[in-house]
Amino acid sequence: MTAAHAVASAGATSIYAVIGNPIQQSKSPLIHGMFAQATGQNMQYTTIEGPLGGFAGAVDAFRALGGLGLNITAPFKLDAFAYATERSERAQLAGAANAMKFDGARVLAENFDGVGLVRDVTHNLGCSLKGKRILLLGAGGAARGALLPFLEQAPAELVIANRSVDKALELAKIGAAKGNVRGCAYTELVGQTFDVVFNATSASLRAELPPVPASVFANCGLAYELAYGKGLTPFLRLAQNAGVKQLADGVGMLAEQAAEAFVWWRGVRPDTRTVINKLTVPLV
Repeated sequence: MTAAHAVASAGATSIYAVIGNPIQQSKSPLIHGMFAQATGQNMQYTTIEGPLGGFAGAVDAFRALGGLGLNITAPFKLDAFAYATERSERAQLAGAANAMKFDGARVLAENFDGVGLVRDVTHNLGCSLKGKRILLLGAGGAARGALLPFLEQAPAELVIANRSVDKALELAKIGAAKGNVRGCAYTELVGQTFDVVFNATSASLRAELPPVPASVFANCGLAYELAYGKGLTPFLRLAQNAGVKQLADGVGMLAEQAAEAFVWWRGVRPDTRTVINKLTVPLV
């Protein structure tokens, strides 16, 4: 269904959507549909396959038809950031937006990826990050989104490791005013141990292992894979074999970032447990 058809058929129903290209794989309509039903919200949520190079026109059309908010997925998170008239600190730090809200001529941009990740870890998994040594693998968009929410938890240290060490150093410099953070190469991790390790690289999408030494898991209580629905990825298998007891993938992050957008739009926080249970793929 196109955004135009959704708006035209909905009457007074509040309209939201997710925009991306491709978009067929998105779980957002399922998630927000479950949230709306559970909270009694009169809203409809659809998908928009935005044309490459045509993000602004697609959003203009959606707004003209009464659309109130959008989730943004690849490859449009940078386009959404540029389109906005106002950007949250999280979005500014990430340099990207994964949600927008429309208020007349105002276009508010947010990035809920990192805050959703932290809520999953601290609320759903019961793992406090305060005073912990955190290792974050990767320095791309996912890592940028997680930087501020991680540092707001007051970890003892946040270490960012990346193949291109310059990107890790750049990200650490951005976060330096917010907490104890440093960047390094993977080779510098030898001999270091961490309490929590996050894989924010794209390696698991290719069933590959980031070049992290198994020794980093010696005292690790949680290994977290930001990709979801991939089962026991090479990263999680390495952690498991190293003795890490708690393993998790990004399904909780997916649900929690959606919940953050939902409460931002609708003013009511949905419970995420049913969504997480429905979308969870066993880590085997």
